[in-house]
Order: sequence, then structure tokens, then C-alpha cells
Amino acid sequence: MKMLPTHHEWRSIPLRYICRLNPAVTFEEFEEDDELTFLPMDRVKNGYFIPNVDKFSKYAPSYNAFEEGDIVLAKVTPCFENGNIAIAESLAGGKGFGSSELFVVRPTKSDRKFLFYYFQSSAFKQEGQASMTGAGGLKRVSPDLLRQHHLPLPNEDTQCAIAAYLDRETARIDALVAAKGKWLELLVEKRRALISHAVTRGLNPNAPMRDSGVPWLGEVPAHWEVTRLKMVAEVRGGLTIGKDYGSEKLIDIPYLRVANVQDGYLDLSTVTTVSVPYSETQRYVLEIGDVLMNEGGDADKLGRGCVWRGEISPCLHQNHVFSVRPHNIDSDWLSLWTSSESAKSYFESNAKQSTNLASISATNLKELPILLPPVMEQHDIVSRVGNDLDNLDKISSRAHYTIALLKERRAALISAAVTGQIDIGEAA
Repeated sequence: MKMLPTHHEWRSIPLRYICRLNPAVTFEEFEEDDELTFLPMDRVKNGYFIPNVDKFSKYAPSYNAFEEGDIVLAKVTPCFENGNIAIAESLAGGKGFGSSELFVVRPTKSDRKFLFYYFQSSAFKQEGQASMTGAGGLKRVSPDLLRQHHLPLPNEDTQCAIAAYLDRETARIDALVAAKGKWLELLVEKRRALISHAVTRGLNPNAPMRDSGVPWLGEVPAHWEVTRLKMVAEVRGGLTIGKDYGSEKLIDIPYLRVANVQDGYLDLSTVTTVSVPYSETQRYVLEIGDVLMNEGGDADKLGRGCVWRGEISPCLHQNHVFSVRPHNIDSDWLSLWTSSESAKSYFESNAKQSTNLASISATNLKELPILLPPVMEQHDIVSRVGNDLDNLDKISSRAHYTIALLKERRAALISAAVTGQIDIGEAA
């Protein structure tokens, strides 16, 4: 256990002495149609919550209730580790209810903001993680943590001073992170614009133009061909996972899921295997040069893809990932085209939409309009765009690194302040 600060006003005290865990909340004053704040887990972020209301009639005992000023704290992994915590403020009706995966903490003998910051400290988080029970993504912090945890607590004036100091300093850091985040958004927009211009206009600004015949494509270089995906490549469906093969002899083979196929690159940090007959491996095995395209999922996943370069051999693909095998087009050009705004617009307008999800059929994918420059020009554009994208990626990596450092600084500052390792008087 870490030593307490030597300041005489700090003392170790059980958390349960200064707050109440999941306190009772009465709703007698509300009618069924009254609106109250409702917080699903995804509405509680790092230090704030996104307002949401629902009718009181939907309230159920399985939800956790809270009042104005209560602290709501995620108890399930990875939300707990990510610091999903907020102070319930400006609630509709002054009361609310939320996910059962939230702890509700009501400060009684401590400054609310100080306790809010303390729950974000490494000391509290480490003990919370150690108390978790369950398996995999269902691990939860034990309620005993809040009942048994001891924290270093200064007098109330010092608590308020620390909270005010952290309000100022975290706001400053958060502003820097937000500015870097805006910069990253601009880089994403620049990336899209760069790709879209290159694959619809080419590298020669003086090239003669003509109407493409596709309304949303407009004019294109006069010497480029306009065709359809089915004319230049074979669209191949993938393996259905969970199929019963009876008594056939099975072998274990790696396969790609939607999560592995990102926009312009592969994420192979987690690759799973499937047990299939040898005949299935021949039917769905990937070949170098195949262009992978996602059937759907969230809107940002629709049609996204990249070139398969034999990173794993052999490797299959599931039925939510199309394998497009070019025969009259460069693989890298085709992959670049599918990352353009023109292709994404086609995917979105021809997708089957459902709640928060979208998917495109093989039939519609085959009809994707494709611009086809001469082969050497395809190579030149891919090379030029590749160099430009590499430069953007380097800038983006530096921005991500800076954000990571700022977040580390924020977490370390909070941990040091709420455990008395910073003299707030001098720091101020």
C-alpha cells in the first residue's frame, strides 16, 4: 500500500464512511408519461454523459436509479478501465435511471468533485480491476470494492482546492486533446479528398474531360473507360460460419472477419480459426491480389477494404467479407477506388438498411461503376497517392502519439493530486 502524504490533515478513511452506494431513490411524484433522464452504458463517457430522456413508464427495478449530484460509475470491463464516469447534473425531473452496469455513488461527507476525480485515480482503478470477477468481456468490479476501499482524504477545504485545481488543469489538457482531435478529423477529410480526386480526375490537370454517363461521377478524363466491377473482376462470397459438416474430416484454418478488414489496411491482431473440410478451403481460400470488401455492418464498414498480400497462408474469408479477384484491373487501383467518396456513395445508396446497420449484396456490388485508366496510369496514380497517404499517416501518427501523452499526463495529474503528491498551493 502506498504511504499517505505527510500533511497532517490527510487520513485514511473507508469509502463507505463518506458516501452511499446505490442509494434508494423514490419516484412517487412522477406519472407514467413523465420524462426522466435515462443513461444506457454508452451514454456515460469519460467525465461527462450525453443527455437522453425516456418515459418514466419504462423504468424497471433492473435499472439503477440516481438523483441530481450523484456520481455514476461504470463497473463492467472495459468501461471501468476507460474511466466511464460522470456527475449526474441537469437531470430531466431531477432524477433518472440507467444501466445496471453502473454504480451510483452519493457523496455524504466529502466534496463531490474530489470524489469524482478520486474514482479516476490509478490507485482506485488498480484495486477495482483486481476485484473484478467474471470471464472475458463480462468482468465486473465487485460491489465490495466500494464498501471496503480506503482512500487518503484531506480536510474539506483541501478537497475543494484539489477539485478546483483539477478542473482547471484537466480543462486545459482536454482542450489540447480536442484541438488535436479536430486536426485528425481534418487529416481524414484530406485523405478522402486526395483519394477521390486522384481516382476521378487523375494526375494531369490539363487532361481533356468528358461526361462519364454516371450522374454522380460527372466528368472524367476522356481517355478513361467507365465500366462495372463485374466486367473486370470476380466477386466471391465467403464461408458461412457454424455450418454443420456431419462426419466429414475437418481441419482448422484461419479466416478473416469484418473486424479484420479496415479501410485501406488489415487488422490482424486477432485472427480466429474455423474447422472445415478440405474442399471448403479450396473454395474460399484467398489469393494474393484479392481485394477484400466488407458486406456491411455499421455504416463506416460498408464496402471498406484493402488488398490481400498473403499475410497468412492459407487463409479463408467469412461470408460477410467479399473477396474480389481482379482479372482486367490493378488490385491496388481497385482498392483505392473503393476508398473514394464516389464508391462509398454508391455503397450507401444501394445498401439494404436496418437499424444502425447496412449491407450490400453481391449483385449490387457487381454493378459498382469503375473508372478504368490505362494500366500504366493506374500504377502511376497508385504510387503517387501511396506516397501522399504515407506522409499523411506520419502526421496522423504524431498527432495520435501527442494525444496519448496528453491523456497519460491527465491521468497522472489526477492520481497525484487526489493522493496528496502535489502541493496544490504551490501548483496553483
